[in-house]
Amino acid sequence: MRKTFVALVLAAISSYSIAAEKQQVTVSLTSASTMAQGMAMVLANQMQEQGAQVDILLCDKAGDIALKGAEGETLKPNNVTPAQLLDGALKKGATASVCALYLPNTGNKAEDLRDGIKPASPVEMGARLLEANRKIIGF
Repeated sequence: MRKTFVALVLAAISSYSIAAEKQQVTVSLTSASTMAQGMAMVLANQMQEQGAQVDILLCDKAGDIALKGAEGETLKPNNVTPAQLLDGALKKGATASVCALYLPNTGNKAEDLRDGIKPASPVEMGARLLEANRKIIGF
């Protein structure tokens, strides 16, 4: 009886810790397409609202939405830009960075990035992408 009770307690603790862990997601966005950028940011926001911890990696033309003053095309039905959707994800707790190649190859500097967005470290990003419980979604 005591062994059964101990086994049940351990199972409950184990189940709680698994449920308490947030799903880790990396959204990798390189597309120049406004619609693809918008879809990536809409889904990043949705995953964030559903309890995931979302890390957004921007590179190539998609990195432009990380710049201060980024505007872009407005997307229907909510009349928002990908940059505005990125801001929404950041406000919900997502992290965002531009790939290590973006700044040196575009002539931009780290101070040109919006608040809360930084250049990615290849070492740190590589380690994150190898995490066993991380989902990686590319656009």
